[in-house]
Amino acid sequence: MRSVAKPALAAVIALLAVVVLAACGSSSSSTSSSGGASASSGSSSSASSGSSGSSQPGKGKPPIVLGDKNFTEEFILGDLYQQALQAKGYTVTLKANIGSSELTDKALTSGQIQMYPEYTGVILSVLKGQSKVPVSAEATYAQAKAFEAGRGYTLLNPTPFQDRDVTITLKAFAAKNHLVSMEDLAKLPSWTNGGPPENKTRYEGLVGMHEAYHLNNVHFVPLAIGLQYQALDSGKVDTAQGFTTDGQLSSGKYALLTDPKHIYGFQQIAPVIKTSLLQQEGPAFAQTLNAVDATLTDTVMQKLNAAVVLQKVDAATVAKEFLKANNLL
Repeated sequence: MRSVAKPALAAVIALLAVVVLAACGSSSSSTSSSGGASASSGSSSSASSGSSGSSQPGKGKPPIVLGDKNFTEEFILGDLYQQALQAKGYTVTLKANIGSSELTDKALTSGQIQMYPEYTGVILSVLKGQSKVPVSAEATYAQAKAFEAGRGYTLLNPTPFQDRDVTITLKAFAAKNHLVSMEDLAKLPSWTNGGPPENKTRYEGLVGMHEAYHLNNVHFVPLAIGLQYQALDSGKVDTAQGFTTDGQLSSGKYALLTDPKHIYGFQQIAPVIKTSLLQQEGPAFAQTLNAVDATLTDTVMQKLNAAVVLQKVDAATVAKEFLKANNLL
């Protein structure tokens, strides 16, 4: 893990003391990923930590390789899961920053990893290839769980928070062009939209814009996750795909366009794990992960993302302080 400046770390610890109070509540409105930052350099550790005795139900259980995808929120989730499980005596190696859902799912199904955190709506639209968006978060989770079960995987409890894709722009551009909804983009003669390269072929990206909103006046600009805010600020793109728990949104600089056609669906996080391995790990394994996820509300997740992206603190450090504040470490 890289060193963290003491003022920054102190600010994060103070922040998490407040965030822990928010974790006691519950919220569920928000989408599919968060702005980019490098994964913590200590995230491939496989050491176990914690006390002994009955608090160590993972001792002697099979080791597990946990993966995460290629953006800040996933880095934080990977570190939260690894550290919480290690505190219970489980042997967990974290394979961080694998890539998109398509690549991470291949790592799962090929046995390179046995578990990773995924978004429920993405499981249906990207992995299953389903274009019809379910009518609720509950229906999305139920369908995603059934799909994973059919492949030999278990979907654990979903988080209170959702992290949906969202089309964002600078408030000045929105005001100038009277943009409130994605439907309003049809009024522009042409415009640019920046997003992850995979959005070119996803329903939550260009496909949904074309099919649901008939936005054929858009030029897509592929951007690595995390660069969309810089691209907006510099004028490289008119709009971009953000995520509703992005830390950058706390600045108040950006307008979020509504999605009346619901192309972005419902997006809670739930760990996906190989069912046969989960059974070998014992009940404490799922209980530990469910306890972590139960604390993650919309407000909490945006604060955690902001600590990494804006305050430049390691995801592993942010995860550790949050778990400590919630008595999960």
